[in-house]
Amino acid sequence: MAMAATAGRASRGMTREEKKVIFASSLGTVFEWYDFYLYGALAAAIGSTFFNSYPEATRNIFTLLVFAAGFLVRPFGALVFGRIGDLVGRKYTFLVTIMIMGLSTFLVGLLPGSASWGIAAPIILIALRMLQGLALGGEYGGAATYVAEHAPDDRRGFYTSWIQTTATLGLFLSLVVILIVQNSLSKEDFEAWGWRVPFLLSAILLGISVWIRLSLAESPTFQRMKDEGKGSKAPLTEAFGQWKNAKIAILALFGLTAGQAVVWYNGQFYALFFLQNVLKVDGQSVNIMIAIALALGTIFFVVFGWLSDKIGRKPIIMAGLALAIVTTFPLFKALTWAANPALATAQQNTRATITAAPGDCKFQFNPTGARKPLTSCDIATDFLAKSSVPYDIVTTAAPGTAASVKIGTATVASYDAVAAADKATSSDAAFKKAINIALRDGGYPLKRAAAKVADQKLDAFVAANPELKLDAAAIRAGDKTTVAADRAVKDKLLTADEAAAVPEITVYSVPAAGAFAMFADPEQVNWAKVIGVLFILVIYVTMVYGPIAAILVEMFPTRIRYTGMSLPYHIGNGWFGGLLPATVFALSAYSGDIYYGLWYPVVIAAMSLIIGTIFVRDTLGTDLHAKT
Repeated sequence: MAMAATAGRASRGMTREEKKVIFASSLGTVFEWYDFYLYGALAAAIGSTFFNSYPEATRNIFTLLVFAAGFLVRPFGALVFGRIGDLVGRKYTFLVTIMIMGLSTFLVGLLPGSASWGIAAPIILIALRMLQGLALGGEYGGAATYVAEHAPDDRRGFYTSWIQTTATLGLFLSLVVILIVQNSLSKEDFEAWGWRVPFLLSAILLGISVWIRLSLAESPTFQRMKDEGKGSKAPLTEAFGQWKNAKIAILALFGLTAGQAVVWYNGQFYALFFLQNVLKVDGQSVNIMIAIALALGTIFFVVFGWLSDKIGRKPIIMAGLALAIVTTFPLFKALTWAANPALATAQQNTRATITAAPGDCKFQFNPTGARKPLTSCDIATDFLAKSSVPYDIVTTAAPGTAASVKIGTATVASYDAVAAADKATSSDAAFKKAINIALRDGGYPLKRAAAKVADQKLDAFVAANPELKLDAAAIRAGDKTTVAADRAVKDKLLTADEAAAVPEITVYSVPAAGAFAMFADPEQVNWAKVIGVLFILVIYVTMVYGPIAAILVEMFPTRIRYTGMSLPYHIGNGWFGGLLPATVFALSAYSGDIYYGLWYPVVIAAMSLIIGTIFVRDTLGTDLHAKT
């Protein structure tokens, strides 16, 4: 009856105060997501600033660990701030969350690097990242609850859908700001100090957000409940210690937010990762493509929020899950052919075969990037997976035998990192070089950079690269540069011992003799098709995400609403969604198929579709004022 009453009621216009509520909540949340995305986008520059005393691989691991910490603490932020929000009030709590998030982000822009502050710099960085994650865990629930409790029952989906645009707009804003700053500075200046500018600019957004939020009143629904003395004295116990409420949280997690999260992360974040790291499209082009797709698709958060006030929240979310389940594999395959047709053709024509001893191949789940492959099979599968090469594994080698990789007519022996000991670095270089040559001969789009070689090492370099048919005398007779010895050491052209005896080093640049790199030819990238596929993925995101705030706030009573909705939302998005890139890569590496990992979002979405369809009740027409 409530649904019928709501559907038949004449909708009134949005008041000035309601517009202010939505704007303040949405602006603050845009700002918080903007801050959160900055760290991920600028991870390389942050790593070189705060972990510069470590080798590049170790530096990247530490940077990813710090980023992961922000995701892992989000559910704890939901508990902490959800409890405060249900005890003290919505306005006060999400004012605190934005202050914590904003100041933490601004301080990252000011924090000296490890070259100045030593170990204290990365420790403070970790603390700031955890504070950001905690604040974000409390921000979304507060903003969604606050707007929902101001909204008319028959327009709650439309009102709260504006908040749903915030994550996408935050990502879009961060990409735009980074692109502007990058194009305004030289590469050297951006890496040295320019990366700090987007963090420092957040102070402007923080000031505007706090100023607007200070002028807001408390949620009328919460204030009425508090005046009537019906508030919860123990929100955590009541929300999760009583089965009638804990059951709602469980259904919200497995029937809604887990599926919503994987569709969202797959459509926005993994698509970006897939284009850049799997299909090898250059980063700037990928950012522009994603930005265009987001600009075209963001309005549909509001469209589907509005539609959910007409036909219900659940049908739209379930339809989005179903469409994602059915079309994820075809869309990502279409993305491959549109973005890198040369790679797609090579994958179709040339597969690798790894022959390994039983037990030598492990499942490479690596959520933080901290795990390094050690066995000969794992080293081979890790490199082939990162090179986007499909492969089959045959476990017929004798125990204790190193794995081998067959590509076309070439067979390359892998190595065991532990057994190689101090020769692991040279073994790795030789293995990767041989694999890359075989891949290039097999039609994969590989280019080889110029090699800078010190005069002292030129003869050895020529001997080590017979396939290039180089002439040392001809190279010495050609162009050359002279660099200081300390610069040669810094550029890893010589070791410190080798450079100790001479003040200057003669360096030659040998074309197409350096490191191999898989690439997407810019002339072959079909921008229209790529953006079209990305747009479809964004539409799925808007379908599952646009109505999610409305259905979550309507599932829980006012006295525990902030706490109850925040935890399943952040477990779903922080853990099911946050672990998606690592899980997808692990599954793909295990199977030797760049698409196989997509079973993770498909299966999780199918789980939510089944549970949501059977057990989750649509909440359209819920009277929040009566549901205390």
